Amino acid sequence: MNNNFLFYLGKISAQILFDIAYFPIWWYSLGFIRFLRVLGNFLREKWIIIGAGVWLKNLFTPMYGQSDFVSRLISFFVRLFQILFRFIAFLFFIVISIFLIAAWLILPILIIYLIWQRIF
Repeated sequence: MNNNFLFYLGKISAQILFDIAYFPIWWYSLGFIRFLRVLGNFLREKWIIIGAGVWLKNLFTPMYGQSDFVSRLISFFVRLFQILFRFIAFLFFIVISIFLIAAWLILPILIIYLIWQRIF
């Protein structure tokens, strides 16, 4: 039993050391690519939820089927107003995504720096 314990202790220790050494490589390569995919899906979902593309596509379509000049003019400005604020809302999600990307890239370096400062 003691022999198995030492054997598996060595294997587990080697795996832990490998994981610690491999973590920065994974964080800045495969992990970062997966994170970008998640952010891309997040932005795609927000674009669909906000629906600015639909409003943009129907910018010149009269509302309620009324096709006189005043109705078209009112419909145009109402939709323009909606598109503007929906793009501002989407821009907010883009800014959040850029902040998260920066945090993803800086966080491990910041943690190592703070640990280094605490030790020395």
